[in-house]
Amino acid sequence: MAVENLASNSMANISWLHGLLWWRNWGKREWAISAIGFAVFVFALAFVSYSWISDPDSNLSSSFHRITATDLVDLTLLHNATRRGAVCLDGSLPGYHYQKGFGSGANSWVLYIEGGGWCNTIESCFWRREIHLGSSKHMGHRVHFTGILSPHQAQNPEFFNWNRVKVQYCDGASLAGHPDKELRNGTRLFFRGQLIWEALMDKFFSLGLSKAKQALLAGCSAGGLAALIHCDEFRGLLPKNGLRKSLHKDCIARKEPAECLFPKEIIKNIATPVFLLHSAYDFWQIQNILIPEGSDLYHYWQKCRLDIHNCNATQVEILKGYRRSLLKALKEFQKNKEGGMFISSCFIHCQAWMTETWHAPTSPRINNKTIAESVGDWYFNRNASKKIDCPFLCNPTCYHVNFTHG
Repeated sequence: MAVENLASNSMANISWLHGLLWWRNWGKREWAISAIGFAVFVFALAFVSYSWISDPDSNLSSSFHRITATDLVDLTLLHNATRRGAVCLDGSLPGYHYQKGFGSGANSWVLYIEGGGWCNTIESCFWRREIHLGSSKHMGHRVHFTGILSPHQAQNPEFFNWNRVKVQYCDGASLAGHPDKELRNGTRLFFRGQLIWEALMDKFFSLGLSKAKQALLAGCSAGGLAALIHCDEFRGLLPKNGLRKSLHKDCIARKEPAECLFPKEIIKNIATPVFLLHSAYDFWQIQNILIPEGSDLYHYWQKCRLDIHNCNATQVEILKGYRRSLLKALKEFQKNKEGGMFISSCFIHCQAWMTETWHAPTSPRINNKTIAESVGDWYFNRNASKKIDCPFLCNPTCYHVNFTHG
């Protein structure tokens, strides 16, 4: 597809490719589910354009808090998964990290699905078998729980004492694939995301999720898309079928199944309250959707793609048009009385995972509210929470990622 068509036809759709969903008691609804969104990829190396970040290997999330033993959570492999065929791309066991809730949060849950994009060719899927996104053999044995998973009230005021889970993402297709779509030519690749999802839900239900008073399913990037795909079925397991069957039947009756993977279409068929968290200038989307590197043959966009402060006047106007397309796509959603949103103008990607962007003294704010505070106001029905940032480089609280460092 030509870049022009990709930008014009998919810009608004990709801008929705985010998902964080919430399951809770909602008034008279016994188990209502809500969703918050993020984007499509996770980058291992990203540097914030602030003076206190200078070391390329520095841990952004440790800048305000010394890491303690309670921040590090061990990997647990799902040992009963093999019996039901729920395995990673390479056939290894799927895994998760779990920290038990306490106090008033003992019966509340946060489940966070890791991001990491999709593999869309045999070669790229084989490559993922050699990293943690395709094999538990390469997953870290311990992860730092920060941002929305932080156990510290100052960093995570609403959910710090809930049962908190990070789901390792290793199927390459947003926890939506099924064996009936696997190649039958001897290729040793296992597309079992749907089965992993079901096995994980069984495990978490046995740990107490089935009795939870409040629960939250969260995801960033491809994990966000997984959250949207599974949103309305969070209380039970989805039918045992392929990716097409994981999508909403009303959408695939009108469109090609591939189109129904766009969150703009998914969200039309979600019957539950939704909160959207997104940057109008998400760096992954700008670098991979609006201006992919391969389309910039003369490197006209190179400096702008790496640091938004380096964009010239013409490029700024194009970026503002990109933002306008997002707001146009959100026009109907803004009328939803049960919905919420936090649309920043920061050059960043995945804002809930890091404490510095989720809730800290220097976190991004709109109308003097952090993301965590805005989500909390919406989730607990304290205030209406539909926040849209000023147009471009006008919010002094923003974190802008700078890829020219290092």
